Amino acid sequence: MPTLALIDGNNFYCSCERVFNPALNGVPVIVLSNNDGCVVARSNEVKDLGVKMGTPLFQMVDLVRRHGIRVLSSNYTLYGDLSRRMMAVIGQFSPLQEIYSIDECFLDFTGIADVRARALALRRRVQQWVGIPVCVGIGPSKTLAKLANHIAKKGLHPTAVGVFDYAALSSSEQDALLGRISVSEVWGIGPRHALSLQGYGIATVKDLRDADPRLMRRRYSVVMERTVAELRGIACLELGEVVSAKQQIMVSRSFGMLIERYAELREALASYMTRAAEKLRAQRSVTSAVLVFIRTNPFREGDPQRHVSTTVPLACPSDDTRILLQAATAGLRQLYRPGYRYQKAGVLLLDLTSALTIQADLFDDRPGERGQRLMQTVDRLNRHMGRDTVRFGAPNVRQRWTLRAAHKSRCYTTRWDELPSART
Repeated sequence: MPTLALIDGNNFYCSCERVFNPALNGVPVIVLSNNDGCVVARSNEVKDLGVKMGTPLFQMVDLVRRHGIRVLSSNYTLYGDLSRRMMAVIGQFSPLQEIYSIDECFLDFTGIADVRARALALRRRVQQWVGIPVCVGIGPSKTLAKLANHIAKKGLHPTAVGVFDYAALSSSEQDALLGRISVSEVWGIGPRHALSLQGYGIATVKDLRDADPRLMRRRYSVVMERTVAELRGIACLELGEVVSAKQQIMVSRSFGMLIERYAELREALASYMTRAAEKLRAQRSVTSAVLVFIRTNPFREGDPQRHVSTTVPLACPSDDTRILLQAATAGLRQLYRPGYRYQKAGVLLLDLTSALTIQADLFDDRPGERGQRLMQTVDRLNRHMGRDTVRFGAPNVRQRWTLRAAHKSRCYTTRWDELPSART
């Protein structure tokens, strides 16, 4: 029987902010979404105040003032870098690691004599080397490992102090524990399915585990049948080291303020396309077409409205930022009309295929091997010296289109001018 572990960074965005700002320890902290709109991360102190995920900031003004809540804008550069560091440390504890999200990954602990000791050592090392507190859930299937992580995080069992091994319980202890946990806590069971299951008398995890798998398949799908099997300790979801490549890549943002000028739209799209091209090369894919869209704010009823898009096919599949920027600019020229106040723009890379399948053309005068080396060099410089160290065609336009981030912390680890400093 396999032994899998799910490692999860606690309140990850808030924990990242606390790594370089110890003054945030022990105080209520929230991190906001793009344009400082809604709450996307909460410290435990904020959760205890009853603040829900997605709460708009303007609804919390009195609460923030009354409880001294520290408000921070999203700093995805910092979070991404600390995630990479955390995953690298976690990967030292097993030869097989599957990164599931920015703050979660699975490890294969099969064959390890004392999995709890291994998990405790992992937890200590991540805290010491990266500064992020993590919880570890251990079980014979991915679904049970996920559930064990929830138990460890919430302290739902006397032995669950940051680490919980579900298989260490006797069958009667497992029954008692699962009978106290709502079915909504099962991986993949959303609010709609939880409500539907409750209509059939399935209110707890134990109820779902003991349900008839074939009946669950008829009522829902094969996915629900597999969930029942996983709750019984039958691993149906394999652990994989490689995340499948995306079939489409989109980068879009709402602007910090409404903009009208073509030059500003072009600069914003150039920035988005640069990000999309980096993601494209990172998964070793090429694209055959670029979709560009721009739109006004549909909630400003007094403003003239425009919501348009166009697709620009490429002569040859490419991952070269220069070619993709040309396509994005061509698309924008087709779409742009003066007299509108634009609120959002974006690019979508379509028809992605593996870069390894593209055959070189002897008579093709487009950038070939030299272009590939140039893109690799640009990516390497930006990866090691900070994003946008090397940029393509950045015009001298005041960037009013950038996201509002009035409470953003420093990047600390990825920009020379924002490195942490110590004073004696």
